[in-house]
Amino acid sequence: MAVRATANRFPIDQDEQESAGIPWGVTLTPFSSRDENGNPPAIGIDGESLPRCENCWAYFNTYCELDQWAWTCSLCGTLNGLTTHCIAKYSHAQSCPEMSSSFVDLELPLEGTDGESMQARPVYVAAVDLSSSEEFIDLIKSALLAALEALPTGALFGLATFSLKLGLYDVQGPVPVVKNIFIPSESDGTIQMELEDAVPLFSFLAPVETCKDRIASAIESLRPMTTWERSASAGQALDGVLLGGRGFGAAMEALFSYLGSEYGTTFALARVFAFLSGAPDYGAGQLDTRRYGEQYASKGEDADLALLPEQTSFYKDLAAVAVQAGVCVDIFAVTNEYTDLASLKFLSIESGGSLFFYQSTDDSTLPQDMYRMLSRPYAFNCVLRLRTSSEFRIGHSYGHFFPDPQYENVQHIICCDSYATYAYDFEFAKIEGFSRHASEPPMLQIAFQYSVVVPPEELSSSGLSPASRPKFSIKRRLRIRTLQYGTARNINELYDTVDPEVVLSILVHKVISASLEQGVREGRLLLHDWLVILTAQYNNALKIIQYGAANSSTGQQIDVAFAQCPQLQPLPRLIFALLRSPLLRLHEEGVHPDYRIFMQCLFRDSSIGFLNLSTHWISSAVQPAILPQTLVEFLVMPACSALEPSSLHRAVYPVLTSYTTPEKQAYPRHSLSRAALITSGSPIFLLDAFTTLIVFYTTADPSLPFPPPHDCLLRTTINKLKQERSLTPKLLFIREGQDDTTAFENYLIEEQDVEGSGFTSVMGFVSFLEDINRSVWDYINESEQNKR
Repeated sequence: MAVRATANRFPIDQDEQESAGIPWGVTLTPFSSRDENGNPPAIGIDGESLPRCENCWAYFNTYCELDQWAWTCSLCGTLNGLTTHCIAKYSHAQSCPEMSSSFVDLELPLEGTDGESMQARPVYVAAVDLSSSEEFIDLIKSALLAALEALPTGALFGLATFSLKLGLYDVQGPVPVVKNIFIPSESDGTIQMELEDAVPLFSFLAPVETCKDRIASAIESLRPMTTWERSASAGQALDGVLLGGRGFGAAMEALFSYLGSEYGTTFALARVFAFLSGAPDYGAGQLDTRRYGEQYASKGEDADLALLPEQTSFYKDLAAVAVQAGVCVDIFAVTNEYTDLASLKFLSIESGGSLFFYQSTDDSTLPQDMYRMLSRPYAFNCVLRLRTSSEFRIGHSYGHFFPDPQYENVQHIICCDSYATYAYDFEFAKIEGFSRHASEPPMLQIAFQYSVVVPPEELSSSGLSPASRPKFSIKRRLRIRTLQYGTARNINELYDTVDPEVVLSILVHKVISASLEQGVREGRLLLHDWLVILTAQYNNALKIIQYGAANSSTGQQIDVAFAQCPQLQPLPRLIFALLRSPLLRLHEEGVHPDYRIFMQCLFRDSSIGFLNLSTHWISSAVQPAILPQTLVEFLVMPACSALEPSSLHRAVYPVLTSYTTPEKQAYPRHSLSRAALITSGSPIFLLDAFTTLIVFYTTADPSLPFPPPHDCLLRTTINKLKQERSLTPKLLFIREGQDDTTAFENYLIEEQDVEGSGFTSVMGFVSFLEDINRSVWDYINESEQNKR
């Protein structure tokens, strides 16, 4: 559980917080196996017996004062008694993880199992769009064959297709057989036939360990719709819109009902991979792609605002159906056409899945992403609760979770992987702020209750048949992290402890929220104004300029580069880069709306809306009593989780490193400008843009081996970066003077204008700072006029 704060020392009161101009909050990666310093949790059992505060329900931790019979809560100061069990337990403190570490992970009993492990079998279903091209189908075949290699022994796998028909494969006979059910063309139509009558569910779901070769044969047999079928479907029209052959909505609705019939009894884990080559255009859930075009310019509408909301609630409603059926959905869109991901995204993110977007089949990393996604750990049926000491509280929370309908600051997470990151900002609960005495420092406690799937042991040598082998076991665990922070004695001390990557994370969440509600232009304005105000506050706090005694004609120079505070110096470049990113570039600049939606999900992964949750979701992590729990089976590893701060930094402002040889690094970081390349004189550069890695050879030393040898430092660094990523980065090798260098030069953004329209000025970043300088003077003068 990694926790990073915007500043390691908190502001002492509200006046200091407002004067500093820095967001106050934290980012949290709850399922990370280690904390932000690389330390693992202390592991233990009996999580249900961990003492709770009678006032605030915080958990006992190492910061609590303990005597023989009672303990004092470190968050609210309440004196609590100890049970006889705890008195005996804590008499042997060395055996109690909560006595030795403020970061613990404790096992919990599963409700209704009498202490026995609950058993279940994971289910995976691939739903492939046949209203597509040969190239698309070939890519999906490669991806599914890669996924087949990553699936654990004992898993069940089903293959389905959709177009004008929903196809279900039975691979458990001597030859794979597909049964097709026609999809109604009406927008409110549903498949009338029960899928169970076409193919029994346990014929559709094949054991991977015994049917792997036949599953692979079925995958290899996939073919796109014929030209005749396309022509027949294109001739139909509904409300003046020509129908295609992609009956996605009705197919998903029928699959969820099909799988949900055995949810919680025969199997526990159901996950659907939906592969789309375009917008659903047939039957229920069809989307009108005509809204993407030039019509907004002619009507005077803001396309950046109009194309961000969903055009129908169908897929949001369908996500609720999936949740009730125990199904989560990953959407893989492989298309360069407008697909309206603004509507489709809800099916994935609100069912606990992920949204993937690939604009081309040629260089897609889909097979690698599938394998990587299925190979890493995950948690599901999660409940997350942050508690603070009484002086402050949570202001806003951001991330892929659903607020509890009854309990404040409790979030339900259908599933998350070790990369999934959430953000919170704080506000003061009391006017006086924190005590200036060190005896009452700010406290933060995170409780994360979750389930994990423990695979069966390999029993191939035991002689047991596959049917006799034990199923996967489900374990329930409680992870708790308690942190104590210091307070800044002045603004200088606050600035010195700022973490610019966490500040960026909080800002990105705020900007995305503003964009979704008011449009991209409003998001850009919010970000620009924040930097202007921060710069003005910083200059005033450090007495570089004085309000009331300064104006632009006095000759005083505003420090727009934060020269006196190294921790703030990266911020202007990060804001400059964020304004240039597809997330905030305008529609008329050629930003595809689907790509913008994907970037929002990648940077934020935040579901919009509210999911109704039954009381069975409420667990002992959030309230005093342990209520009955149902087995909520959502098994997913969202590769598009909100990025943790360091990854987000690279995605917004790539890291450029130089090497003198493939075996020797020259400088760890350069600014993104051609001037930096020239002045460094280094012959090799490695650019890390999170989704892309570029090795760039200049003409400085033609004798260096190209590409770099596989056993050199540069290759080792690249391999390490690739291994650490949630997404598979594309790797490019480029030689100056011989290869097209456009892909590399596009990242040299400091010599591009802030609107992103090209190399219109060799002083792009410098011009941006000059604009901030002018805006700061305007802000100062306006503030002074308002005072008068």
